[in-house]
Amino acid sequence: MADKAPTVIKKYANRRLYHTGTSTYVTLEDLAGMVREGEDFAVYDAKTGEEITRSVLTQIIFEQEAKEGQNLLPVTFLRQLIRFYGDSMQALVPSYLEFSMDNLSREQKQLREQLAGAFGPKAFKAMEEQVRANMGLFTEAMRMFSPFSARADKSGEAAAEGGGGDPASELDGLKRQMAEMQARLEALSRK
Repeated sequence: MADKAPTVIKKYANRRLYHTGTSTYVTLEDLAGMVREGEDFAVYDAKTGEEITRSVLTQIIFEQEAKEGQNLLPVTFLRQLIRFYGDSMQALVPSYLEFSMDNLSREQKQLREQLAGAFGPKAFKAMEEQVRANMGLFTEAMRMFSPFSARADKSGEAAAEGGGGDPASELDGLKRQMAEMQARLEALSRK
């Protein structure tokens, strides 16, 4: 059985979004619901025919982040992500993020299934803790891609506090951090 083609959404100049499958206008919130339900869609500019799915999905994330209590993306993560634009590591980031999110989703699904059957309402607290732990690992892994800027931030803070720092010990510390991150990534890839 072939995969179902994505639903086509057309975006008009007046910013209205038209769902061609249901012949109705939809909102960004409706599209967010479609994503949550696993429905695949592609958004096209009605005038030019250009695919603009990425920008619409980014707009959905922006609106979700703007809602009170809906913050998923920590400020430090956003700053790190911005640093990768134009960086030599930029080409690696999309595949790494996709891999990390797939692993997080897989672990989250397994944890939900295990906890729902075993513990009931207390399961959600344990799941939240697991998600926090996963985000911590994810943040650390992102730092691995940019060890020099993270280290520069720390050495800048130390300099601001009046501490200099021995370059040899800083290099040893950086090597130790890289080895720790590599060990963590290897452990994650074995799961």
